This record gives sequence, C-alpha cells and structure tokens, in this order.
Amino acid sequence: MANSDTLINIENLIKSHDDRLRLLTQELKTQTGMLSDILDNNQEYKDATAEAQKMTKLKTLAKQKVLKLPESTTLVEKIKDYQAQIKELKIALSDYLAQYVTLSGSTHIEASDGTLKTIIYTAKLVNKKD
Repeated sequence: MANSDTLINIENLIKSHDDRLRLLTQELKTQTGMLSDILDNNQEYKDATAEAQKMTKLKTLAKQKVLKLPESTTLVEKIKDYQAQIKELKIALSDYLAQYVTLSGSTHIEASDGTLKTIIYTAKLVNKKD
C-alpha cells in the first residue's frame, strides 16, 4: 500500500509541477511580449536595430566570401564530419550505457583514465503523439 501511496504522491507532484510550468511559460510569453512592445515603440532602439541589421548583412557577406576560399571549405567539411561522428558516438554510447546499467545493475563505471563516472538519465514530460 505504501508503494501505491508513493506513486499517487509522485503523480500529483508531476501534475502540479507540469501545471505550474505551463502557467509560468504563459506568463513569461506575456511579459516578453510586453517588453518587446516597449522596445518596438522606442525610436532610439529602432534606429540602433536598423543600423545593427545593416552591419549584420555586411558581416554575413564578408563571412560568405571567406567561407568560399578553398582552405575554408575543407575546414567546413571536416567540422561537419566531426559533428556527425560525435552525434553517432553519443547515440551509441547512450545505448551502451543503458545496456550496462541493465546488465550490471550499477549506475557507475570507471573511465579509461581511472575516474569514476555516474550514468544519469534526463527525463522530461512531452505531449503524447497519436
């Protein structure tokens, strides 16, 4: 019976926190919108924004020119390759860690350099998709 009480308490905590998150998120949107309106109605801010947009366009054009250079394109390809490899390794590592926890029953593992690492999981609440 204690387990069912604990489960009910946890469910109630999840629901109350989820409700509070939803309310705070909505309030944040409202406050952010109000601040945005204040900024949009300020001429000094409008002028500075317009000037910044011009500079951003110039910066983008300069960056595009530099990225077209042969040494830049080579580096961009290497960077993309490394990013893809890191993503694949992280997915595989996550799968291996889940298997390790299941098989060993431990959430700790010693790294190759001798440091003790803790295996953690991050959970979040999302709407169910049909």
